[in-house]
Amino acid sequence: MAKTLAEGQITTAKARSRLDPGVHWRRLDAEAHLGYRKGKRSGKWLVRWRNHHDGANYRQAPLGIANDVNDRPAEGTLTFEQAVTQAREYVTRSRAEAAALAAGPPPTVQTAIEIYVRGRNARDSRRVGREIRSDAGHRLRRYLLGQKRRGRQEAIKAAPLVAIRLYALTENHLLTWRESLPTNLKPATRQRLAADLKAALNAAWLRLSSEQKKLNPTFPSIVKDGLRAERIDDDDEISVARDNQILTDAEIGTLIRAAREIDEEQGFEGDLFRIVVCLAATGARFAQLKRMRVSDAQPTEQRLMVRGSYKGRGGNGGAVPVPVGEDVIEVLLPAISERPKEAPLFERWRYEQAGSFGWKRSERGPWRTAELTRPWQAIRQRAGLPKVIPYALRHSSIVRSLRNLLPIQHVAKLHNTSVQMIERHYAKYIATALEDLARAAVVPLVPPRGEQVADGENRQGALIVDQ
Repeated sequence: MAKTLAEGQITTAKARSRLDPGVHWRRLDAEAHLGYRKGKRSGKWLVRWRNHHDGANYRQAPLGIANDVNDRPAEGTLTFEQAVTQAREYVTRSRAEAAALAAGPPPTVQTAIEIYVRGRNARDSRRVGREIRSDAGHRLRRYLLGQKRRGRQEAIKAAPLVAIRLYALTENHLLTWRESLPTNLKPATRQRLAADLKAALNAAWLRLSSEQKKLNPTFPSIVKDGLRAERIDDDDEISVARDNQILTDAEIGTLIRAAREIDEEQGFEGDLFRIVVCLAATGARFAQLKRMRVSDAQPTEQRLMVRGSYKGRGGNGGAVPVPVGEDVIEVLLPAISERPKEAPLFERWRYEQAGSFGWKRSERGPWRTAELTRPWQAIRQRAGLPKVIPYALRHSSIVRSLRNLLPIQHVAKLHNTSVQMIERHYAKYIATALEDLARAAVVPLVPPRGEQVADGENRQGALIVDQ
């Protein structure tokens, strides 16, 4: 028959001062107790507990020195409440470890990341129709998993964090890893990297939800607090980047004219010209245009149904109607006529090597992410705008919409983004547009000198200047 625990009065410093030397226990749960060992000079806290997976014997561990002077927190000592908190955390970690070891090889941060990366690679490969490595895979291997030497690229060591077992993961582990990242890493890259790791760890929690004995019950809050989004204080840099990439209508026309010339010279047969024209006309991301189908071009309605991007947490699977001019429809007609509705709207020729020194056309297929890079360099050099990036067409489209006094909500919808992002990155253009709108509402208020208010008018509040 189990013995009944006689709980000691250890909750306050005054009560502990009256105790006899020795160890006094207080219950935490049915099989865990907080202990206070009273010595000649000072008292110490300890904890004992029983794990269900390693027999019936109690385990025991020290926690720290007790504050026997008063019941206020003090450096180097623990109050009763602090000791209880630490004891519960210690027992929880120990039981999670015992359960994980009993269930088989314990999962680590590395295994969580590797499973996540495989899933992301498979998803992105399905989207483009060929085997690729996802952006998340690149980032996580470079800054966490490490990678072997490849060509001229030096080998990268794995971060110490990946060896941590998930049941033993703490917030401090995650914060230490974040502090170890290169100082020259862009804030946005740091955020994406932290978000990738957070997604991998949360996926591990969901995957192991049916056997959560393998993980600490506080695992979700550890991940949330350790990988909390940091404030990015780079508004000035963002503003400068936007200013440098806001193009006038004349500059956009110059880029489009250059795109037509490069298209003809390099044998794109209109494929390059079409996609540049639509980037300028819609303000869409390149990744959105790549996903468009022939049926998304609607000449009669003079609009393009622009697919949503993969950014964010879903909800972008539909399409938004974007009005375009007759000139854009005319450019697209060769890509629409007599083609299947489900065929990619924007395609280009693929090439394969023919012999030792030549290349020949093989087949047509949708544009890939990096395939615009080389011709764009030629386009911007021809246009005399050597620093302009393709994304400048998107920035310019957003600013043009704001200057034409479109509601911010509508501008955000047309460009597949949020009102918050528009307000943050294009605030001064919003202010200028609203100022012009407010100026149009200005009416004269001060009557000419000497003018009298007409009889019968409501004179209350009337202002007559005759001084």
